[in-house]
Formats: sequence, C-alpha cells, structure tokens
Amino acid sequence: MFKLYNTLTRRKQIFKPMSPGYVGLYTCGPTVYNYAHIGNLRTYIFEDILKRVLEYNGYKVRHVMNITDVGHLTSNADIGEDKMVLALRREGKPLNVSSMKEIANFYTRTFKNDIKNLNIIPPDIWCKATSHIKEMIELIKLIEKNGYAYETSDALYFDTAKLTDYGKLARLDIKGLRPGARVEINPEKKNPTDFALWFKAVGKAKAHVMQWASPWSKGWPGWHIECAAMSTKYLGQPFDIHCGGLDHIPVHHTNEIAQCEAGRGKPMANFWLHGEFLLLEKEKMAKTGEKFITLQTLIEKGLNPLAYRYFSLGAHYRSPLTFSWQGLEAAQNGLNNLYETISSAEEGNESLVKSYEKGFLSAINDDLDTPKALAITWDLIKSKIPPGEKMATLDMFDKVLGLDIVKTRKKMLQVPAKIKKLAALREKARREKNWSRADEIRKKIESQGYVIEDTSKGPQVRKKL
Repeated sequence: MFKLYNTLTRRKQIFKPMSPGYVGLYTCGPTVYNYAHIGNLRTYIFEDILKRVLEYNGYKVRHVMNITDVGHLTSNADIGEDKMVLALRREGKPLNVSSMKEIANFYTRTFKNDIKNLNIIPPDIWCKATSHIKEMIELIKLIEKNGYAYETSDALYFDTAKLTDYGKLARLDIKGLRPGARVEINPEKKNPTDFALWFKAVGKAKAHVMQWASPWSKGWPGWHIECAAMSTKYLGQPFDIHCGGLDHIPVHHTNEIAQCEAGRGKPMANFWLHGEFLLLEKEKMAKTGEKFITLQTLIEKGLNPLAYRYFSLGAHYRSPLTFSWQGLEAAQNGLNNLYETISSAEEGNESLVKSYEKGFLSAINDDLDTPKALAITWDLIKSKIPPGEKMATLDMFDKVLGLDIVKTRKKMLQVPAKIKKLAALREKARREKNWSRADEIRKKIESQGYVIEDTSKGPQVRKKL
C-alpha cells in the first residue's frame, strides 16, 4: 500500500488517485526575485522524490509548477513591497516592465539550472503568473459572484468570515487571531484574516510596475489567487496532490483552498504534502545574511550538488534537518564511498534482487521514507549478491533516489586510451619486478585524475572522484 501523510487530515492515508493510473500534481514554485537557497531546494528535492515514487508505482504524473513573477509581497500576507520590485531596487535597475522581465528571466534560468544540478525532474508544465492573468480574473469573478468578495478603496478582498471552515488546513484559531497577526491592518477590511484578491493601482500603488485592466480597477493579482487559478487550469478541480513548504500552510495554502472552494464549491486538492525546514543554528534558512546559502555556494566549495541531495535524503521530508558544513562533507564522503564501492562491480546477470526490491518499495511507499530506503541501498551494496544482480537492482532504486549511481559508475570506468596505455606499461614493469618504475607510472596515472587498483583479476583503472 502507498501511504502519504495528508496535512489536511493530519494522518497517513492510503493514496488513491482520482483517475486510475493518473496523478495530477501541483508544486508551488519559486518567486523569481532572487536565487533559491538550499532550504528552498530541500522542498523541491522532497517533491521530486514524491514524483519519482509515484512513477515507480506505475502512475503517469502530470506535474505543474508555477513561476511567480508578480504579486508576491515581502510577507506571505498583504504586507510590504512586491518582491519583484524589491529585486529591481536591490540591483539598481529601472522600475519598468522590461527590467522586471529581465530579472524574472534571469532568476528563472538560475532556478532551472539548480534543479538540473540536483537531478530534479522538471515539471511537465511551467506556468508564469504574468501569463495567466485572464484565468485569475475569471476565478475572482466566480468568487465575487458567489458572495465571498468585497471592494475597498485599495483592493478587492476575500471575506474569510463567509467560509465556515476557513483555516482548516492550518487548524487556525480564527477567533483568537488579533488584528494584524497574519494580514496587514486595514480599517476598511471586515476581518483580520481577509486577504487581497486584486490590488488596485491607486495612491502609492499607482507606481506599481506591472498592471492589468480588470472589472475592479487597473491593478495586479494577489499572490494567493495565482496558484489557485493556475493549478486548477491545468489539473482541474479537485486534483490529486498539492505540495509546498511548511511555511505555506497557515497563509498561502489556506488562502488557495478558500478561493477555490468559494469559487467552484468543491475541494481544491485531495492530498496536501509539506516539507519541513532546513535549519541553521536552530533557525530556518532565510534569504538574509549568512543564512542565505545557494547551491552555487556549495559548488564553489568543491562539493557535488548530488551530495546535497544525498544529505537531504538522509532525513525524512517531514523532519527538520540541521545544516552544517561538516554534515554536508560527510554526505559528500558517503556518496563518494557509494560510487567507489560499486565502481569495482562486474557486469553479469541483470535480474533484480526481489527481497531487496520489496524492502525498498515498502520504505518509499511508507510516506517516502528515504532514510530507510538509503539504508536498504547500502545493505544491498555491502551484500554478497552477485554483481550483475546488484547493479540491476541499484539501477531500479536510483529511479527514486536520483543519485546517478549507474551513470557515475559508467563514467568512472570510461578510461582514455592514453591512461590504458600507461596502465599496461605499469603492468609490464610489475611483471619484470621493476617496482620503482611501476610506482612512477602509478603516480603519473593519479596525477591525471585516475586511480589504479590491483585486484585478483588484474589491475582496474577508474576516474578519481
């Protein structure tokens, strides 16, 4: 049985898709105003594991991810400046549409490069907020028609008091929330939890870089309507699974649900999955100061991006994970040890080891238990299973783990002709008992990035990690 922890019900449930063999999956994507930090990327790794496990179980997955390039203010609520405008100011660029698109395109490219380096399978559909304004306006019209919206001088707001179960995802104590606790205090608002569906370009907001015509005023969408409109456009309503970080639960995902249910009178998604924080000195990683560590930071320190993936798989996605350079270096060593251990395996029978496959499947189908799956992987590597069966089984496991196990092994064993020639010369020197000459050639091989090992079946040469 495939079980997932559903934030909506606060328990593990057997996963059953709405349509046999098909899963609609939406994962909240980046706001492209800055680089993604490794805390953000931990969430995308967990979502990638989910997608891979679904596919491992034979499901066809339609995966949709948004790119937020307008409307996300500097808090998760309705407070502060648009993050895209903040990026223009930070980088000293003109406050115009052209510059905003340039910023968005740059950080979209860097994000896509990050997930490529982490072996994260890209979504089937990337959807930019600025390309879906029409869909957002149509959903807002439905919400207004059904009596869940009201207009003020600065925006069109969602009336949270009209939705009897508002806040159910986060188990919010609505009555206990003081004004301004979640959303900016505004004397025109009816309830502290009400949030903007559409911002009007009036007063100071007249200068907002991105604006569109709407039935309520020229302006721009609120952040929460974007994911609500785009996810349901491509996946229908309801769809199977919606994912994101833990910080999305109390505001962003709560408001997505409210809008979709108010607009169409039915649930938004059946399963809600959330990844825990990456911690640094007992605080969640953020895009400020020393806590802002990017994947490029790791690469510049000589670390393999897949070492960070390996590091992340060592903790369950619903458990906090504390980052340290020592921990990441240990993960790098562990991953290298894995590669080196399998590099000496010989080809042979390619049938799978059923007992290990069964244990692995049981682990990943128990709410994506990657620490247990890794332990089973290591048990297999250290076992006395014939090499060919071992490699075939590891290849299957790696469809979920995404660590390039077999690919890296093949790369390590690809040896240029000049290195092979040196290895042959060394072997000749050894046969002639010319040990100093053999040692000299070994050092020359190593200086060119290769390792030679003497085995019972003769010398083996592989690329050094």
